[in-house]
Order: sequence, then structure tokens, then C-alpha cells
Amino acid sequence: MDISQVSQAQGKAQTQADQVRYTRPPGFFKRLTVVDWVYGAVLMAAALFAFNRYGAHMDVYEEAILLLAAPTFAVLGWTWKPVRWLIPLIAALSLWGISLYGGSLDAANQKFFLKYALSSQSAILWMSALFVFSTVFYWIGLAARSPFGGSVGSKLCWAAVVLGFTGMMVRWYESYLVGPDVGHIPVSNLYEVFILFSMITALFYLYYEQRYATRQLGPFVLLVISAAVGFLLWYTVARDAAEIQPLVPALQSWWMKIHVPANFIGYGTFALAAMVGSAYLLKSHGYLVDRLPSLEVLDDVMYKAISVGFAFFTVATILGALWAAEAWGGYWSWDPKETWALIVWLNYAAWLHMRLMSGLRGRAAAWWALVGLLVTTFAFLGVNMFLSGLHSYGKL
Repeated sequence: MDISQVSQAQGKAQTQADQVRYTRPPGFFKRLTVVDWVYGAVLMAAALFAFNRYGAHMDVYEEAILLLAAPTFAVLGWTWKPVRWLIPLIAALSLWGISLYGGSLDAANQKFFLKYALSSQSAILWMSALFVFSTVFYWIGLAARSPFGGSVGSKLCWAAVVLGFTGMMVRWYESYLVGPDVGHIPVSNLYEVFILFSMITALFYLYYEQRYATRQLGPFVLLVISAAVGFLLWYTVARDAAEIQPLVPALQSWWMKIHVPANFIGYGTFALAAMVGSAYLLKSHGYLVDRLPSLEVLDDVMYKAISVGFAFFTVATILGALWAAEAWGGYWSWDPKETWALIVWLNYAAWLHMRLMSGLRGRAAAWWALVGLLVTTFAFLGVNMFLSGLHSYGKL
């Protein structure tokens, strides 16, 4: 190769390098639009207003949670665009419902929109119905290969999420109408955390639905949400669980505001991974082959869901130990709930270890995720039904 050819080759290489440099995607903040910045500014303004209005009633930890919530949800909305309309819509409906009360719980039986839509019990009943309808339409879409069925199922799922979170926000306000010393964040008993579980599982599913541009996992994931809704409705009728009760002393702590949601992000994503694992097993055995996403996509969703869930469950376990030290004087007491939480943690730690170290994939990983749901369900519900201990306030 003579000097001219070398020069030409170097020039071509430099041109290619320049093209790569100039076509590199812009940084995260440079990709943000005016709408993104307005959304973030509104969130920060709302947090500052709440801080100014209610800061006197908060301790330093609650103030920190409030102020950190705004940038957290701003970044979430910047990375997943549906959040930009979801949070304002929930806020608008919640504030509307709260304004209708006029400071009296009696309004829930007197005002039309409260009685039939926006009181906590009404909104949660609508949420339950919409999740069931969503499940039906997702299955119709899968069985009939109908994009319409999947589209309706997705929209109904979003509507259920909106009404579920609205119901929880209004319930939070209702607890203060019961009594200023009764008011608390609605994550304190089985009724409330089953709603939270349904919401978190649905939101993570909807994220993966958009991320992978497929609605074929909806029929499977919505089954576990519908099962949770079925238990919720039974529990409401059989135990009058919707009634707002004062917190037991151990729960009267700001730790509850972060420990319980982090815990249920873990539970929700573990349940999602298990249902995706069931879809993987069906396809790998030759069922619904032409209707489900590829095995690679199913495996990837399962892995990412367990990874996210394990991270949050780890944080929740650490927070729980710190809370226990404050409430009971010790970080760990081998209470049945603590013991089974450790079993759940070890189960998914082993799953991820085998995945990263030994390349665990395929049917073995799917079966493990499915069995993991049984372990998680017992830790979530079985302990409350059959065992007693320091967490007995969650008993059936």
C-alpha cells in the first residue's frame, strides 16, 4: 500500500469517526423538552406548597421524603412519558374528591360523585372491576389474535391504576377526617397493601408492555392482579376491612412510608416475573407459540423484573431492620415475618447468582421464578394466616 492509499484510508477512518461523534445521541438533559421541564417545575412547586402548608406537622424525615419525592417523580416522568399525565390526573381527581368532602365524612353518602366514584371505597371498587375487565379483554385479544382486545385491555388497566391511586389518596385524607390522631398513609393493613400490590404490579407490567411493544403478557400478569382483587373483595366483605382503623403503636412511624412501598415493589415485580415465567413455560412446550413474544424477550423481562424487585426488597429489608430497632429495641428477632422475608431474599439472591455466575436461563429459570411466587405468597399472606408474632397486626 503506497502513501496515497494510506492517506485515503486514514481520511476515510477519520470521516467515519466524525460521523459517529456527530450522530451520538444527546445527553439525558438535552433530550428533555419544554413539557418535561414544565412537568418537573410543577412537581417541585407542589412539593414546596405542601412543605409550606403542612411542614409544621412533619418531622425532619417526613420533610425529606416530601422534598425528595418531587425530583424522583420528575425523573420517572422524564424517562417514562406516561407518568407525566398519570400523576397530574391522579392529583386532579384526588383533590376533586377531597374538596367534595367539605371536612365531613358524611358527604360520602350525600354527594353523587363521592358516593359513586371518588370516595375511597367507590374508587377501589371501580379499580377492582376494571382490572377484571382488563384481564378478560387481554385474554380475548390473545385467544382471537385481536389487537383490539389487547388495546382495550391496556386502556382498562391504565384506568384501573388511575382510580386505584385516586382511592388511596382520598382514603389518606379520609383517615384524618376520622380523627387527627387516626390519620395515616394507607399502607398499614392487608386491605391497603393488597391495593398497593395491585397498583405496583400493574404499573411495572404497563412499563414492560410499552418497553417491549407487546401486549401478549397482559393476560398472564393480569391474572395474578385479578386474584389479588378477588381476595381484596372477599376480605372487604368478610372482615369489613375497608373501615379505617387507628394505627397500632408499632406502626406509628415515618418508617412505614418507605419500608412498605419498597417491600411491595419487590412483591409486585416478583409476581410479574412468575407470570412471565409461566408464559415462557407454555411457549417452550409448544403452546401459544405464534401468539407470545420470543423466548428471549420473555427471559429478559423475567430477569429485569427480578433484578428490580430484589434491589427494592433488599432496601426494604434493611429499612425494616432499622424500624424494628426503633420499635422493638432490636434489629432482628427471628419473628415469622422476618424469617420468611429472609427466605424470600435468599431465594431471589440465589436466582440472580445462578443467572450471573452460571448463565441460568430457560425452563429452569422460569420454574424457579414460578416457585418463587409461592414462597413470596406465603411470606406475604400465609404468615399472616397461619403464624403469629410481632407482625400480628396483619393477621386475617
